[in-house]
Amino acid sequence: MDVYRTIVTSAIFVVLIVVLDLYSWQALRVLIENPQYLRIARRVHFLLGVFTVIMLLLLLFVPVLAPLKDFKTYFYAMTIAIYMSKLIVVFFLIFDDIIRLFRWIFQELFYSTSVADIEGGSDLGRLKFLSQAGLLIGGGLLAMLTKGLIKGGYDYQVHYTKLKLKNLPDAFRGLKILQISDIHSGSWRDEHKVQQGIEMIRQQKADVVFFTGDLVNNSADEVTPWMQHLSAIKAPMGVYSILGNHDYGDYLAWDSAEAKAQNLQNLKEAHRQLGWKLMTNEHTYLERGDAKIGLIGVENWGLGKRWPKYGKLKESMIGMEDVPVKILLSHDPSHWEAEVTTNHQDIDLMFAGHTHGMQFGVEWGKFRWSPSRWAYKQWADLYQDKEQFLYVNRGFGFLGFPGRVGILPEITVIELI
Repeated sequence: MDVYRTIVTSAIFVVLIVVLDLYSWQALRVLIENPQYLRIARRVHFLLGVFTVIMLLLLLFVPVLAPLKDFKTYFYAMTIAIYMSKLIVVFFLIFDDIIRLFRWIFQELFYSTSVADIEGGSDLGRLKFLSQAGLLIGGGLLAMLTKGLIKGGYDYQVHYTKLKLKNLPDAFRGLKILQISDIHSGSWRDEHKVQQGIEMIRQQKADVVFFTGDLVNNSADEVTPWMQHLSAIKAPMGVYSILGNHDYGDYLAWDSAEAKAQNLQNLKEAHRQLGWKLMTNEHTYLERGDAKIGLIGVENWGLGKRWPKYGKLKESMIGMEDVPVKILLSHDPSHWEAEVTTNHQDIDLMFAGHTHGMQFGVEWGKFRWSPSRWAYKQWADLYQDKEQFLYVNRGFGFLGFPGRVGILPEITVIELI
């Protein structure tokens, strides 16, 4: 069944590549007037397409190439980037075709002899400016995606916010909280850049650190090469962590239920070895002098059938009714409106991650946009509902596409005032 699915999927991709190559060539053909340059461009254009198809089939069906995981990842990503850019060009050409169709209909309806026949040639050629616009925008997208592949995945940004919570004890004013999320250590390849990001975390000199899930992509052993680096993340009041949807191994085919359970146990042990306090549907207290505030950490809770609901928020809060401020760590931001703001108005602040801002979008000053907003109402930065707050971290790592465009990896620092 898996082989059949692979064959069908690869056939679809090959057809798409061929169609996009044939169609996007129309734009280049319109713009290149020199016959010699046109021949060279045609050969290069279609040879690259043939190379892409052959390489795709080899990577999918030749077992000896299976260990080339890094090459596969970046080849697939670059192929997607190139053909997404060609798709933009094709949209412009389709628009051009619609215009040409209406021009042809108009000529057939209102002229017994077409204008083309009168002039001795066709006047229904492609509009040059549409080909230029398609190539310009498609080329711009390709440049952005390429930059995102080369640099974006490790271009760490610190987002600093001051936040006023009601009933915050005076002893906690000025508390500096640092949040990271979605490390996805199985995707990391550049040790030097990861170390730079961890050093940026240390430079913030936070009082407490929260990690809001997805330490790995699927398997606990993905974090093993990074244990020494991640163990350097420390804070005077501790590092507290929770599990994300990828940490359970739900997206990997295991030999047995016991193997999957052991993987989760190994991941929990990795948190312990890192010196992080893993919170699995429980609560604790942060203390300063005689004052204290509550900290709740739940397992993953996602909205809809696609995401697991392991989190037990109500049970996790039993016995902490009297603390003046409650902070919740929950991986998926959809948990906020689904349970927190509706049933637990005594939770003052929630930290989440999960969305990655889809690793693609635009941030310019206060303007922020990403396709992620179509899936999540709260997908990045700070949100407020009456006196309750939610902060959604953009993620420290990446998954799938090995980079980021516009929505860069984030280190969150929130100072309570």
